[in-house]
Amino acid sequence: MGHLITLATCSLNQWALDFQGNLERILASIAIAKERGATLRVGPELEIPGYGCLDHFLEGDTVLHSWEVLAKILTSEEAQGIVCDVGMPVVHKNVIYNCRVIIHNRKILLIRPKMWLANDGNYRELRYFTPWTKHRQSEDHYLPRIIQVVTGQTKVTFGDAVISTQDTCIGVELCEELFTPASPHILMGLDGVEIFTNSSGSHHELRKLYARVDLIKEATLKLGGVYLYANQQGCDGDRLYYDGCAMIAVNGHIVAQGSQFSLNDVEVVSATIDIEDVRAHRAKSSRSMQAASAERYQRVEVPFSLTSGKFDVVREEDMSGLLSGSKPFQVRYHRPEEEIALGPACWLWDYLRRSRTQGYFVPLSGGIDSCATAVIVYSMSRLVVEAARRGDQQVIADARRISGEQPDSTYVPTDPREFTNRIFHTCYMGTENSSAETRQRAKQLSEAIGSYHVDLNMDSVVTAVRNLFVMVTGTRPQFRAHGGSAAENLALQNIQARLRMVLSYMFAQLLPWVRGKVGGLLVLGSANVDESLRGYLTKYDCSSADINPIGGISKTDLKKFIAYAEDSFQLPVLASFLNAVPTAELEPITETYVQADEADMGMTYDELSVFGRLRKVEKCGPYSMFTKLVHEWGSFLSPLQIAEKVKLFFFEHARNRHKMTTLTPSYHAESYSPDDNRFDLRPFLYPSRFPWQFKKIDEIAEVLPDRSVSSVKAKQD
Repeated sequence: MGHLITLATCSLNQWALDFQGNLERILASIAIAKERGATLRVGPELEIPGYGCLDHFLEGDTVLHSWEVLAKILTSEEAQGIVCDVGMPVVHKNVIYNCRVIIHNRKILLIRPKMWLANDGNYRELRYFTPWTKHRQSEDHYLPRIIQVVTGQTKVTFGDAVISTQDTCIGVELCEELFTPASPHILMGLDGVEIFTNSSGSHHELRKLYARVDLIKEATLKLGGVYLYANQQGCDGDRLYYDGCAMIAVNGHIVAQGSQFSLNDVEVVSATIDIEDVRAHRAKSSRSMQAASAERYQRVEVPFSLTSGKFDVVREEDMSGLLSGSKPFQVRYHRPEEEIALGPACWLWDYLRRSRTQGYFVPLSGGIDSCATAVIVYSMSRLVVEAARRGDQQVIADARRISGEQPDSTYVPTDPREFTNRIFHTCYMGTENSSAETRQRAKQLSEAIGSYHVDLNMDSVVTAVRNLFVMVTGTRPQFRAHGGSAAENLALQNIQARLRMVLSYMFAQLLPWVRGKVGGLLVLGSANVDESLRGYLTKYDCSSADINPIGGISKTDLKKFIAYAEDSFQLPVLASFLNAVPTAELEPITETYVQADEADMGMTYDELSVFGRLRKVEKCGPYSMFTKLVHEWGSFLSPLQIAEKVKLFFFEHARNRHKMTTLTPSYHAESYSPDDNRFDLRPFLYPSRFPWQFKKIDEIAEVLPDRSVSSVKAKQD
């Protein structure tokens, strides 16, 4: 007979500085874990204050309130009889650390500070915290008086130590430490640690889950062990969506997995494992030789077991239920188009309910970007209805409040189109340059998803502004099609775009009033990541909004999402958007000219995605991007053609970089996002023609042979 242990990890929708709400969700997760018979519960990183506190971590209040919440947890009935791994900031010897606090029966067993901090991309942990650099060393930490009163302890172990129970050994690994080359679990495992806990604040990116799962499986594949992964879930106050997906792995196999996208505030994942499986997996000569010479970790010894000690009398029917949770199964992955349908929709729901506004507003252009934004809102409504059908009382209460129901209302959302009509408002703002096709597509889309739709012509407003300029200057600007200069043409396009932004905010403020409701709407943006990267947008136009669910998503992925939604959401109208040529419709349409986005930009959206990845992910400047693309594109473009494309991209990116400083806060979904706020830190005043770099590109392009298909064929002819 083996030694069975039931373990639990969780995903919690914590919110920065929501100490009361965070406490309630932590206690709920502990209660669920206990109901399932778990003797160890692991929660997300910094779950007490919320991961996204940012500079608030530097405030003494954040640390104080975290201790106050911990005192509530320690004294709670839920936290008795179970080991709990909870996260909070701790000040040790006047230094702020990101810590895990391990508790059991009103006692603190260990405070384990994070040793390797996340400090790139969206993360700036070194701004608030200091890493613990005394590896395999610990010190005494003197507890604040509010904790001493509860635990009866004056001091506890603080540092890089492990917990030794009567039947196994537990070690802690925090988020980024899993991603480092020399992860702590390696040395802990060689020193006999059998159960590893990992508490994370890991945000969603398209296709990122594959890497996360591979690391979790690899952590125990060679080493052997049980790995409990907990993660934040939801929007906790900024651009990131934390995608949960709590997991349990045993000896390199995932045995339990939570949802990646969910409206649930609390989700607990549990499994019953046989710790003897770990010991059998480790019975290998090479592993044993390394373990025999491994450096020792300090062990905090505790007088209890994680196993019940009653396995000899466990009934057969109970055993089958216990063991079922530990059998390997196929990990669930979403396709990118599904991730777009779910991730931004969950983010929008959290933002809507926590901002305490009454809905969303988006200007529909009849193009695919604003269409994608609208369909994501509709996807949000579908998730709300699904949660309501499951009886999720928090979702039902939020839906009633957002849609303007009275406190005693019995309203429950049952139809996505009906709920969308309550909380989503769309508007087509046409001008003389707009086509009947885009107007019709906008109307048909609004009808299909159920939004409250307004259709207007804004020529009178555009004419008024144009006439004001004439009155002040005595000159009348003209479009290029009517003989105007490039400066006139651009100015007349921009005034249309910017007036749409002004009108959007007016309608967002007043449409609820028109419908007899109280409150206002949040304006949604609909500029995709490629247009932002290229700067193909007007500063302070409809790209300027409160938030943007597609600002981190490429045009290519958005098209795949719309194709997916056409079938999955039963929206046949979306086919017309997929087949339409992307156009801003800001210039007059003539017999010989129709404005098209890719022609305006001088590059395709697919090319923009390649440029974006090379610039950000591969860290390429102009010259290294050119040399890489000569190899990748050399079969169909000449070196001179590639050189011109690369130079055009960097020229346009550089001269439009200033627009990124005012970019609407967008859902982070793509690794090459140009978001200037925290993710992509660069100057916004460049030497836009890069004279040194471009000269080097030109010199190399001139001497490289042309191996493109067209060139080879011409030589053969």
